[in-house]
Amino acid sequence: MVDDIIRETRRERRRGHTGEAGSGPSRHPNYRSLKNPFLPQPVFSDDQVAAIHDTALRVLEELGIKVLLPEARAIYAKAGALVDEDSRMVRIGRDIVTAALASAPKSIRALAGDRSRDLMLELGSMTFLAGAGAPNVTDLERGRRPGTLAAFEELTKLVQNFDVLHMLGPWIEPQDVDNRLRHYAVNRAQLTLSDKFPFVFARGTPQVEDGFEMIRLARGLSQDEFLAGVHCYTVINTNSPRQLDIPMAQGIIDFAKAGQVSIITPFCLAGAMAPITVAGALTLQHAEALAGLALAQMVRPGAPVVYGSFSSNVDMKSGAPAFGTPEHVKATLGAGQLARFTGLPWRSGGGSAANISDVQAAHETQFALWGSVLAGATVCIHAAGWLEGGLSVSYEKLITDIEALQTVAELCATTPGDEDSIGFEAIAEVQPGGHFFSAGHTMTRYRTAFYEPLVADWSNFGSWTQSGSKSATERATGIWKRTLADFQPPASAVATSDVLDEFIARRTEGGGALPVS
Repeated sequence: MVDDIIRETRRERRRGHTGEAGSGPSRHPNYRSLKNPFLPQPVFSDDQVAAIHDTALRVLEELGIKVLLPEARAIYAKAGALVDEDSRMVRIGRDIVTAALASAPKSIRALAGDRSRDLMLELGSMTFLAGAGAPNVTDLERGRRPGTLAAFEELTKLVQNFDVLHMLGPWIEPQDVDNRLRHYAVNRAQLTLSDKFPFVFARGTPQVEDGFEMIRLARGLSQDEFLAGVHCYTVINTNSPRQLDIPMAQGIIDFAKAGQVSIITPFCLAGAMAPITVAGALTLQHAEALAGLALAQMVRPGAPVVYGSFSSNVDMKSGAPAFGTPEHVKATLGAGQLARFTGLPWRSGGGSAANISDVQAAHETQFALWGSVLAGATVCIHAAGWLEGGLSVSYEKLITDIEALQTVAELCATTPGDEDSIGFEAIAEVQPGGHFFSAGHTMTRYRTAFYEPLVADWSNFGSWTQSGSKSATERATGIWKRTLADFQPPASAVATSDVLDEFIARRTEGGGALPVS
């Protein structure tokens, strides 16, 4: 009996989790809506957090932020900020920031294509995204190469397949599509291959409005219905230190007017674009984030915004960005304290500076992940697949990182502690020196008792050798290939293709829309 259980468990594991053909896992946990079970960990005292916040307000009041978009400067000025048109510097009073924080929503319902994939973006919820914004893509079979639309579509299919990745994103830049038309291709891929919450680039009002219209058409929404709900998001990056450029400022305005989410994220690398200390980098980050949040609230009080954090350090020998470092983790923990100080949902960043999917990549990504989890991040971007500090997304690393994310998701589930789970009868059934393999308590639970690994191989050395001595990265190749081969897009997403293609054809004939810079 014991040998039969062990053999069957090994067969199921080989069939479902090693990248070979066969059946899927027998467990079906819910990874779609996660609540963080861990108490947020602090890195600063409450007094220090208050001091960082106060200093950030002082930065905005006394030093200001350079705003390159005239329309944005006019909005700041109308709200009472001091604007110097010659230098384009905007000095924002703390009363303006305080009013903005009061009007920004503390909870955002993000509407996906499938209602079961809707998200609540608020403190305490936990949302993971794959790596995004990379110019290159890489895998073991085809190597490292510039991003293409085909690769963007493949990554979208992989993300759609795994529930622990909750939102879509700009994984890579499809460089084989003209930049006047690229946003159509990216939006079409998201809306026809997935039913998750989509991303829209903030690259000028014409492209943004195209994105909104495509979502409205795909979801069958009137203009009023679209404006009444939150159907997409963008990421706004300030140009640290203390600068907000034209497309990013315009993006804040466009998304606020339409009631869609802006994740406003300074990218502060300590020692390069920010002070070398963690506290100094967070002070600058906080000031820049508050400036962007304030602009959104000036445009439309109550506009949905997410406080963004992506601070880490650089390698002081080369100037290259580093991730998953102790300083990255500390900055994430501190950002969580500042976000809770404001009460807003917030975003952190994962990732790795490693050049290939190896031990360094796994180490850095998992430390960054745990920093986000222990800091209570609402949204963690670059949680899977991100390499080279954002220069590439790896198919294999996407898979191996999903294993880590699913492990975290399992920790969100309630652990039963009822009388039956405590198991006195099972303990009584097995005599001293015996085993629990064939106990009734085990027999009724063994198929679903434990997490079944996606890519990890728990077999002994002999079995592993007979199976080809594959590393986890090599096994991941089989998994992503099988996932793509078996992929079936949601029927509701497929049904949108005709109306989207008609829109794209009409806009393409008119020349598309150039990005703004």
